[in-house]
Amino acid sequence: MLRRRPPRSASADDLLTTLGRLTAQAREGAEKQRARVELAEALQHEMLPAVLPGTPGLRAAATYAPARHGLDIGGDWYDGFTLPDGSLAFCIGDVQGHDVEAAAFMGQIRFGLRAVAGHAADPGEVLSRANDLLVSVDCGLFATCTFVRFDPAAWELSSARAGHVPGIWATTDGRSGLADDPGGLPLGIVPGERYPVTRRRFATAGAFVLLTDGVVEGPSFPIEAGLTQVTRLVSANAGGDPATVADAAMSVAEFTGHTDDSAVIVLRFDATATAPGPG
Repeated sequence: MLRRRPPRSASADDLLTTLGRLTAQAREGAEKQRARVELAEALQHEMLPAVLPGTPGLRAAATYAPARHGLDIGGDWYDGFTLPDGSLAFCIGDVQGHDVEAAAFMGQIRFGLRAVAGHAADPGEVLSRANDLLVSVDCGLFATCTFVRFDPAAWELSSARAGHVPGIWATTDGRSGLADDPGGLPLGIVPGERYPVTRRRFATAGAFVLLTDGVVEGPSFPIEAGLTQVTRLVSANAGGDPATVADAAMSVAEFTGHTDDSAVIVLRFDATATAPGPG
């Protein structure tokens, strides 16, 4: 009976050649992915505004942080600009998905909101028109968003939400809470969606904070805990500079694991003697 000889093992040279080829392929793939992430981050920073508008009695500040782990870059944005009637508009949002495509879509939304806001009466109408515009584009992505308008003549802040994380308010007399107002679906999903508007007037100085879920939520960090932490920190710093409030809110992202990018925008307002406090 003949025994079959075992197959010849590969030589050391063959193994080294194969290992070198696989290593080169892996390096090429990693470099391509790194280039996409760097491009997305560059797009992100170029599209975010360098300065935010303000008016006597209201100052604004914002901060953005990319994910520290993984490749989740490019979905979050914030913006602020002056409307033709002298009101100030601010918005924040989060695009579903990440990388270059999400960063490009973020740019479309940001400029679309600016274009619509110049001809719309209130934040709900702005979101409704922007939503229909994005649905018509049919790119397969959607975004959450909060849009607010500050009227310096009436000292009124009106806001609308499209599936976005609640805002947070705090006053210098120690009151604080979630701006968990009624809202609608994220932008870009269903045509004809309507977005309720909530109006606030501030009798006491304080801060109104908008943020993205990367600040308050992670794989092992529930959003309820994150919102509670941010509310506590915003309340403790409500009388401070808006940049200080923004940094305090962003510090909560340390607990999330940084699996997503994060953005915060803060409106720091002075008191008006004729208006009731936020509700």
